[in-house]
Amino acid sequence: MKFKITFLFITLLSTISIAQTKTGTIDSDYIINLMPEAKVVIERSQSYGSRLDSLFSIKMQDYQTRVADFREKEKEMGELMKKTLVKELTALEQDIKRYQENGNKLMQLKQDELMRPLYKKLNTAIDEIAKAEGYTLILTIAGNQFAYVDDNYDITKKVMAKLGVKEPVIKE
Repeated sequence: MKFKITFLFITLLSTISIAQTKTGTIDSDYIINLMPEAKVVIERSQSYGSRLDSLFSIKMQDYQTRVADFREKEKEMGELMKKTLVKELTALEQDIKRYQENGNKLMQLKQDELMRPLYKKLNTAIDEIAKAEGYTLILTIAGNQFAYVDDNYDITKKVMAKLGVKEPVIKE
């Protein structure tokens, strides 16, 4: 029985020592922002945002015109007419708020849709480098607060080279 326990213990220790991991880091946001495709994404999302803004402006202009018209003719209106118009204006105001909320959501969805190919391309490059160099774990630097990261394990520049992304030159 002691032999079996000793054998299992030795086997466990050897397995643990063999199964060491190699961890690397990457600044994926830095790479994404330097990719030439990122400029196209920004232009397309701004164009989409402009279309949403123009529709919002039309709705706001209509609302403001109706409010001004109501205020101008309010003294001449009867109580029933005032209540009806106030109800319509309130409904229109709520519609504008919903449109604005939906516009923000649509804008976020559009940006996610446009960024998806860039992240897919980046992940493919990360996978290739990680497999080629034997990394078992790659952590992103952005958003995480690491106390210390050895630059020897940062694959950001390797991924940039694989994707053909050039690092900007800092002029002093």
